[in-house]
Amino acid sequence: MTSQVSSPAEQADEAVVGEQRKAAGAKDVRRLDRVIIRFAGDSGDGMQLTGDRFTSETASFGNDLSTLPNFPAEIRAPAGTLPGVSSFQLHFADHDILTPGDAPNVLVAMNPAALKANIGDLPRGAEIIVNTDEFTKRAMQKVGYAESPLEDGSLDGYSLHPVPLTTLTVEALKEFDLSRKEAERSKNMFALGLLSWMYHRPTEGTERFLASKFAKKPEIMKANLAAFRAGWNFGETTEDFAVSYEVAPAATAFPVGTYRNISGNLALSYGLVTASRQADLPLYLGSYPITPASDILHELSKHKNFGVRTFQAEDEIAGIGAALGAAFGGSLAVTTTSGPGVALKSETIGLAVSLELPLLVIDIQRGGPSTGLPTKTEQADLLQAMFGRNGEAPVPVIAPRTPADCFDAALEAARIALTYRTPVMLLSDGYLANGSEPWRIPELDELPDLTVQFAQGPNHTLEDGTEVFWPYKRDPQTLARPWAVPGTPGLE
Repeated sequence: MTSQVSSPAEQADEAVVGEQRKAAGAKDVRRLDRVIIRFAGDSGDGMQLTGDRFTSETASFGNDLSTLPNFPAEIRAPAGTLPGVSSFQLHFADHDILTPGDAPNVLVAMNPAALKANIGDLPRGAEIIVNTDEFTKRAMQKVGYAESPLEDGSLDGYSLHPVPLTTLTVEALKEFDLSRKEAERSKNMFALGLLSWMYHRPTEGTERFLASKFAKKPEIMKANLAAFRAGWNFGETTEDFAVSYEVAPAATAFPVGTYRNISGNLALSYGLVTASRQADLPLYLGSYPITPASDILHELSKHKNFGVRTFQAEDEIAGIGAALGAAFGGSLAVTTTSGPGVALKSETIGLAVSLELPLLVIDIQRGGPSTGLPTKTEQADLLQAMFGRNGEAPVPVIAPRTPADCFDAALEAARIALTYRTPVMLLSDGYLANGSEPWRIPELDELPDLTVQFAQGPNHTLEDGTEVFWPYKRDPQTLARPWAVPGTPGLE
């Protein structure tokens, strides 16, 4: 999803159209400068997909945004329990923002567990949209509600919107040849349509996405489209939602250019491919799958057309060993991991320091000591990155500040590694990896020149006039040693 930042004249035209639209509608439209929305439900309720689609439409509209996907461990907790709650938070604004926010203005709770797990984060006066169909006696008892929070007055300080999402979705899809269970799965699209109406989000991109995603299942595609449109129409017609909101594009926050929404891991992947092209070197990734770094392996495996080679090794040590071998052979070498993997790779990082070979060690940090918490975030590896090796083995450490900054961080890490013949640690984390924000696609002439000169012949003359190759002779400017590709005649 890409978008162009409009000129002032175009923005003025858009403002006029917006005013005309407001004048034509019966419902009140309020202008806000920023909103924080949290979608929350069970792990099977599709909250990550719902949040991702709302994010994509918000990016195409031109708002600045920051997201925070939050999901439980890979071993799914029982349905309807507090540990099984999955959420997706989106902060979007008409100005420059840097975080996904702390206190949501809107909570969409698909069941009692989602309400109970998230109500403590909401400020008084926040809007709560609940799926009343899930507030059965058994579901409420499962999370410790003795009485329904929708009726006992405990939510009086909030703007509560009880909506029978499941019933309305099933009713909207009754013309389709679907079982009730299959129809219920589309309730997240109904919620997405309702929120898209509330915040005047574009809908064309989501409709194209659904048409593409379910192209081989036309009945499911039509059902999801119908649920999405039904959610929009419900917001338009129901008396419970008397107000919709507008958050203007963040025109002044961005330089003019072409933008797309991008996550940290995707930005890192694109940065690595770009670095290899700017250096005119093949990119080699030696990796062992580990959350939350695996997305980089998944993405880079798609780009063989750019000379990218990916190797899924049998363990962390093999992954970095293969990468270091690729560096010795003249490739831009990368290994990706998280905290537990860094511990296993430390010996080979020390070897890379001794050999003075360029190697990018990308650590997408996760929480906790030892094997840690795969889906929780902590910037847990800083001291390990700085000091976690035997002997004297310092390495540069690069840390991106936002998801989009991961692209520039990858280029900078590659520049340092190639210029100074050293391994470089790049420290991202789960928030940056899975979060997203608008990213301006750079022009080619803005990218750094990372071209490397390999050693081609002898570089030193002995006292007797013999020309020899010294593999650790220093460049007077960078103090880097020459990079000699094995098999080059005379450099044995």
